[in-house]
Amino acid sequence: MKITTDRLLITRFTLEDAPFVFELLNTPAWIQNIGDRGIHKLDDARNYITEKYFPCYEKDGFGAYKVILKDSGETIGTTGFFRREGLDDVDAGFAFLPDYEGFGYAYESTRAVLDYELERHDFEKILAITLPANQRSINLLERLGFVYDKIIRLPNDDEDLALYVLNIN
Repeated sequence: MKITTDRLLITRFTLEDAPFVFELLNTPAWIQNIGDRGIHKLDDARNYITEKYFPCYEKDGFGAYKVILKDSGETIGTTGFFRREGLDDVDAGFAFLPDYEGFGYAYESTRAVLDYELERHDFEKILAITLPANQRSINLLERLGFVYDKIIRLPNDDEDLALYVLNIN
């Protein structure tokens, strides 16, 4: 699976991506906006890829994808679709290393993945969740066509989340 845009290559994660996953999941923005996943060493990152990413590819045919700059080959972020407990529909998510925020990479890659997955799957709607105070994510979701629906709380979570919906039909 490879998706290309003018500036980006988007593909599935492999175990060789553990250093990137380790770095991304330990950025202050990831921990603040998504949560601490307990990734403290490279083996934790490899296990995270094996336990969280690979099963989604097998079961759902989609999941978290890595976003790579075409020019340099550097992995800069992640975007993709997820099935989450407590949500009835697929959830879109994204995160980027701090040095690559503000350049339109999140929009470009997420738009490309949305288009790609909509051709392959018969989704009626796609959801997205974010902290109500995460204005950068909210702005991106709205630019992608998502509309605020309501505040929700996922099972086994103690934080309120803003739920956004993108109706397909």
